[in-house]
Amino acid sequence: MADAPRDAWITGIGIVSSLGEGADAHWQTLSAPGATANLSSFAPYIVHPLAPIELDKQIPKKGDQRQMEPWQRIGTYAAGLALESAGVKGNADILSRMDMIVAAGGGERDVATDAAILTSLPKAEKPDAFINERMMGDLRPTLFLAQLSNLLAGNISIVHGVTGSSRTFMGEEAAGVDAARIALARIVSGQSDIALFGGAHNAERQELLMLYEFGGYNLKDKFAPVWERGPKGGFALGSHGAFIVLESSDHARKRGAKPLAKLSAILSDRGNGKPGAVTDGLERMWDKLPPLTQDRLAVISGASGAEPTTTEERAFLSKHPAIPVRATGTHIGHGLEAQFSANLALAAIAVSHGKLFPPAGDAGVERVMEGPLAQAVVTGVGHWRGLGMALLEAA
Repeated sequence: MADAPRDAWITGIGIVSSLGEGADAHWQTLSAPGATANLSSFAPYIVHPLAPIELDKQIPKKGDQRQMEPWQRIGTYAAGLALESAGVKGNADILSRMDMIVAAGGGERDVATDAAILTSLPKAEKPDAFINERMMGDLRPTLFLAQLSNLLAGNISIVHGVTGSSRTFMGEEAAGVDAARIALARIVSGQSDIALFGGAHNAERQELLMLYEFGGYNLKDKFAPVWERGPKGGFALGSHGAFIVLESSDHARKRGAKPLAKLSAILSDRGNGKPGAVTDGLERMWDKLPPLTQDRLAVISGASGAEPTTTEERAFLSKHPAIPVRATGTHIGHGLEAQFSANLALAAIAVSHGKLFPPAGDAGVERVMEGPLAQAVVTGVGHWRGLGMALLEAA
């Protein structure tokens, strides 16, 4: 007879975003929300920039800081906060058997090098040879290696000593869902006792904004809450990193750790991109969740503001009008690979406080929650494809 599934507890949260650093700072700013969007630095595009952080606190060696790209620094910093929050930072015994699962994007471009090459290219006698020569000569080997997505996991291992198994997923929002899903599956099945999972995203990148502008995804000119961005929609990219320490309840009890929340389920769906697929996919996953307590339940939505996915998620939410909803994209922007982990972190923070943070905007989707919060359903809807849903509960 197979062993019964084990409970999985969130015992550590590390999060940095435009709202600040750490769980307490995020709870305080969400409880008295204000706009963090930047409309000028990358105009006409709107971004949520990372709040100031002191890298030395979590990445003490300057050499380590220098060889990382910004998104790697964000992730390594957030991972350190999570380990600290869980009370395992520096514990070599636990870190040596801790699984690590990371959701990562591609490396960042060297914009100055790209601009110089493109400026000189029309004058080159042999354009192909010129490009090869300049790319080989102008990009430092360390910069080229930084394009490898699994270097975030490598840096976390080097800086913080997490040396158990390691996995890196790519694939925008769906990567974040799978990182959390695999971590939970390993804990519940008994394949792992403790895991670190999460992701990081640097939104303050000209080439990234250009890339998403080609698809018509960027929010431009005027900021509005996620639910009020109209039929053309758009996301405001956000710089943030979020990592979570997840462990079996038995393992946590043995070391005297207290849970912030119980992670009870994570479901995923690729989605086929057809009209109505988001609405139908979310409803299918909702029906597969463990029992819900309707009067003490809220939805923490990963809606980005991009269309048509945001309207389709809203159609799903309209089928459950009694349940309070919060779209985190209004507050921290959209972080693609990091978004699902960030939403799990914010949901766990709210569940641990036993109440929901205030609503934002006037679209009628979000409303005040008067009673206590005992469960939170987290949704993850990709701007183009990829669906996820999780259930967190008070532990």
